[in-house]
Amino acid sequence: MCDFLKMIRCHHYMKNLLVFSALAFSGQMTDPDKLLSGVIGFCAFCAASSFVYIVNDLRDREKDRLHPKKKGRPIASGRISKKTAAITAIVCLLLALGLICLRFSIESLTLLAAYIILNLLYSWKLKDIPLLDVAILVSGFFIRVLLGGVITDIAVSNWLLLTVISFSFFLSFGKRRNELKTLDGSSTRAVLSGYTVAFLDKSMYLCLALAVVFYSLWSVGDTTIDHYHSNKVVLSVPIVLFITLRYCMDIEKETSDGDPVEVLLHDKILILLCTAYAVFIMMLLYVL
Repeated sequence: MCDFLKMIRCHHYMKNLLVFSALAFSGQMTDPDKLLSGVIGFCAFCAASSFVYIVNDLRDREKDRLHPKKKGRPIASGRISKKTAAITAIVCLLLALGLICLRFSIESLTLLAAYIILNLLYSWKLKDIPLLDVAILVSGFFIRVLLGGVITDIAVSNWLLLTVISFSFFLSFGKRRNELKTLDGSSTRAVLSGYTVAFLDKSMYLCLALAVVFYSLWSVGDTTIDHYHSNKVVLSVPIVLFITLRYCMDIEKETSDGDPVEVLLHDKILILLCTAYAVFIMMLLYVL
């Protein structure tokens, strides 16, 4: 069971919480129908992401055996057979499509299909093309937010979309940076040969600066103030700054390959800061 959970990457499901972003920031989490729609979208994306992870691991199993960390994955190590992995992938795909049909719309199905197709192309070849590999990673975060808005019938703020895109570029460049500095890119990830640490450092912090600016503009916008019936949202900006600075400290230590989920799960202070941010926003929306 442990190997199965590792294969479907259930700990990466926290990325799919972005599906709830439109619902959470709209203040409509208490609407049972919209909440159910959000849960269905979240579960569909979890199944779709597991399908993508399994397909990627099947394709890269030989390369992963040369990787200091990935060689322990269930498929690369042989603990789970190719046949079992393939059957699980098919089940995950069917589950994702079945769930999305419970709240069917052309837009939601298109977004989910776009996520799957882009990531299959990423696994096949596009992950070896510098910048395009990062753009596809970013599209995954972007699609999660859009799908959440579509499936709950809630409009997503353009400032928040820009914030998510910029933060996603920051996280993706940070991951590539640490992979380049800590791993043998020539044998485990060919795309790293197209990057330099200096470029990734500059790009990472440029995107971080843009993300904080976009978030700040959203927090002081007239629409946000009217929606929250408060101008106190701007007080969340320092919390966001602390979160990003703490994350940067973790990245700079170079103790991991920069995977955002791994960085978060191994830093209790970062988890505490993220929790504080969530509590503050929820209190503004549902309590104060």
